[in-house]
Amino acid sequence: MTKTQFIQALSELGIQLNEQQILQFEQYMKLLQEWNEKMNLTAITEEEEVWEKHFYDSILPFASLNPRSMCDVGSGAGFPGIPVKIAFPECHMTLLEPLQKRCRFLNEVKETLGLKDVQIVNARAEDYVKEAREKFEVVSARAVARLSILLELCVPLLKPDGIMVALKGKNGEEELKNAQKAVHELGIRLIREEKTIIEDDSTRINFYFKKMRPTPKKYPRAYGQIKKKPLEDAAWEK
Repeated sequence: MTKTQFIQALSELGIQLNEQQILQFEQYMKLLQEWNEKMNLTAITEEEEVWEKHFYDSILPFASLNPRSMCDVGSGAGFPGIPVKIAFPECHMTLLEPLQKRCRFLNEVKETLGLKDVQIVNARAEDYVKEAREKFEVVSARAVARLSILLELCVPLLKPDGIMVALKGKNGEEELKNAQKAVHELGIRLIREEKTIIEDDSTRINFYFKKMRPTPKKYPRAYGQIKKKPLEDAAWEK
């Protein structure tokens, strides 16, 4: 996907980029390529792949949501949070990232692009929830952990009636099947799933969960416990 194709694809989604936003995407790509030479941020650095697999792939799941307050859990190099923030400048964006060196990169991106109302938090989700429980309208995560673990980490940050967006790959359906216990325990409901296939036949599945009731205070548990005993059972039925 070229820059022109990216701009056109967003236009077809109802997102019209101005010159400043296009410049911000170009600056972001340049920083990603430069920093990636000294630290491992991404395996995808070729321009056309970045436009599609990082930028377009990050924005597509949120085109219909137009998020006002969002937390990107395990933000890494800033996906999907930073592309979403550029596309929706009014969004109050929190980038949650446990690795300090990645937070340094995210701060550099924030300053270079002149992004306002972006909070970068160097913490794990299970710790951050102590100060931000049920704070966000939208919570997202991309390639962080399997779905049952991801939901326990993310859903407590979500306001009741808020939307959790899980960006998954080809194993998404299997992960969803094994996460039914988590869905029930955490008080959420799957309201939509979207499957897309990008140019190299990679499958993307985006799951949208609505929070139906407040999360029980016992969640999230300590990460070691979450990992050792995840809220999953392939044979579990409601």
